Amino acid sequence: MVRDSSNDSRQVHRDPHRAYRAQCRPRQGETAFQVVVEHTDLRIIASRDLSQEAHQIVRDLRAGLKTHISLYPEFATSLTPLPLPEHASPLVQDMAEAAILCNVGPMAAVAGAVAQHVAEALVPLSKEVLVENGGDLYLASTQERIVGLLPDPNSEAFLGLKLAKEKFPVAVCASSATIGHSLSLGQGDLVVVTGKRAAVVDAAATALCNQLQSPGDLARVVEAAQELAATCRPKDIQGIFAQYGEEIAVWGDLELAAL
Repeated sequence: MVRDSSNDSRQVHRDPHRAYRAQCRPRQGETAFQVVVEHTDLRIIASRDLSQEAHQIVRDLRAGLKTHISLYPEFATSLTPLPLPEHASPLVQDMAEAAILCNVGPMAAVAGAVAQHVAEALVPLSKEVLVENGGDLYLASTQERIVGLLPDPNSEAFLGLKLAKEKFPVAVCASSATIGHSLSLGQGDLVVVTGKRAAVVDAAATALCNQLQSPGDLARVVEAAQELAATCRPKDIQGIFAQYGEEIAVWGDLELAAL
């Protein structure tokens, strides 16, 4: 089931070119590069061009995931959690565990999980590593950063999350019923979750966005985020930003900044 927009005037955005990336530029002493391997499309900012290293990391990650899916096809299609695999790759195990915690399918955690695994593999080569995977990010940095919140890709971000250097490393993952091709059972414009484990953060964003059917659900979604954070490891989920139309709700260790 996907979002039914027949009675909703809000536009559904399906831009394959990811034009929002043009709004984020590397700082002095940093470089940005794109890594595309099959369906994985990453934008990475680091202290130097690590595209060759990143390509190999992504290929290895995808190989482990594809092997598991070839043995257990339901891993790619299930909308509910599956048993935790004992002998799968670390990426697959992270996805499966996150799905169990958040009561969603394993693929709800794939973008965030890939971003974190790539970033952690590159950190020994660069102190600054920012990996964006379709709006899901994992950031390792030694300086303050601001992540823009973009509920409408046709306009510039006017609000962002300010991340002090003490916050890193951190995952920032988003889910939306009006942006992108990912499946959403909700109606919300944007749900953004932050925390230390990107697979859990990504799965949580999906689970919480699924519950956002109207502006009246914002308070309930915040309560669900608090309950979910209490069931996870400490700092797995640190905060949530949710938006439906012109109304927003915020909870947790978040600092908003006007852009």
